Amino acid sequence: MTPLVHTTTPGGHLLVLAVILPVCAVLVIIALGPRSAVRIAMVTLAAGLAVAIEIARELMASEAALSYVVGAWQPPLGIALRADGLAGAMLVMTAIIVVVVGLFARAQFELHGSAGEGRAQTTFWLMLLALWSALNAVFLGEDLFNLYVALELLTFAAVPLVCLDGRAETVSAAFRYLLFALVGSLLYLLGCGLIYGQYGTLDLLALSQLTRPDPALSAALALMIVGLLAKAALFPLHLWLPPAHAGAPAPASAVLSALVVKAPVFLILRLVLDVAPPQAAAIVGQLLAVLGATSILFCSVMALRQARLKLMIAYSTVAQIGYLFIVFPLAAGSADLPPWGTIAWTGGALQLISHALAKAAMFLAAGVIVEAFGHDRIADLGGFGRVLPLSAVALGLGGLSLMGIPPSGGFIAKCLLLTAAVIQGYPWLAATVLAGGVLAGGYVFRVIDKALATPAVPIQPRRKVPRRLEYAALTLAVAAVLLGFVPLRPFGLLQIGRGGVNLAWTP
Repeated sequence: MTPLVHTTTPGGHLLVLAVILPVCAVLVIIALGPRSAVRIAMVTLAAGLAVAIEIARELMASEAALSYVVGAWQPPLGIALRADGLAGAMLVMTAIIVVVVGLFARAQFELHGSAGEGRAQTTFWLMLLALWSALNAVFLGEDLFNLYVALELLTFAAVPLVCLDGRAETVSAAFRYLLFALVGSLLYLLGCGLIYGQYGTLDLLALSQLTRPDPALSAALALMIVGLLAKAALFPLHLWLPPAHAGAPAPASAVLSALVVKAPVFLILRLVLDVAPPQAAAIVGQLLAVLGATSILFCSVMALRQARLKLMIAYSTVAQIGYLFIVFPLAAGSADLPPWGTIAWTGGALQLISHALAKAAMFLAAGVIVEAFGHDRIADLGGFGRVLPLSAVALGLGGLSLMGIPPSGGFIAKCLLLTAAVIQGYPWLAATVLAGGVLAGGYVFRVIDKALATPAVPIQPRRKVPRRLEYAALTLAVAAVLLGFVPLRPFGLLQIGRGGVNLAWTP
């Protein structure tokens, strides 16, 4: 077979900007010192959001994937970046959440009177920008080894965010997170070695043409997917996530839950759709669906049992991630309909985005509650909605999306998945979607009931919290609801770049 040659498309340079802008900001902050951190971060957030929106606009205008060959060196010696419709949606979602979280963090650090001066505050901005760059590299990468590097950068940017306060319990949670992540990276790297030894390339687009059913590929995919599942915290590899996300500061919890765990899910999707042969993809999809359904049910029950608000939201994250894995058998497609043309594909993508927005909103709202009252014990929060009405609304709107109640984005996503399960003949997955919504309603209404309660002794805030912190959480919650106005049909943006590739064949 003649080799595949990547081509640089108009607008491809934007992909490089999406990756290097945050890195350049990190270097400038290090060079100029901590006092410049907030100012440089704010400028970078605005510029990065503009780049992400422009990439999405270019994708919709051209209706073709964007690609860029760095330095004109063809893979495997060079690096190629590529953005299809799903990657473009992920870039915009990531940029929006990072910008809102950044605004929240700036206000929170000003609240403590140490913005730009404390070690923890400066570390937060450095790690947030590094994490953003690593996420963009994951969404745009086309080489399995370069994706490994991006995953490692993501891990080493995310782990410090868990233990910014330096408390013993958060340091312990960070080490547990690091252990799971490193084991996952080792398994992923072993799989890369097997694939390279078998096919002589790690380029995803080349592998999509070369892979065939064989034991080496099966072993490689098994290793890589298990490693990525550990990073994604899917049941039963979820043990690190609740203490890590619940113990981290609110802005860190928001990006960890909304964005970081989505990167390995995105890569599993690429492996199953672009690398695995159809027979292997079908088997893997069934196994992932079983794990996803188990995660939905088990971790929803665990969320119901939690006494702390942030722990409840953390367990809810693991449960909601399960919906992303039941997509695989539902979006299997057929000879006449590719996976990206199914309603399950659109439903899975909307679940991914709506969950990210809702979960970031809920963690930010929980952070406001902790700032105001000094704790997040659900039993002792009776009437908090009277003191923090916007935070209560943000929690309620985010909960609507988790439950799948109209008009939220989660409703559209779960409705599409439920319809696909019925059409495809998976009644057990349809029942899981319904049961997951009921269980989500149970733990969300626990919080809403406390927000609306009238306690015998009115709850008193420990400190006054600026309204702008509540507005940040409310903005993301409203965005999660607005996704509910997406039409109930396969979304065109998500199909861009999936039906064909921007490649030139050479003799």
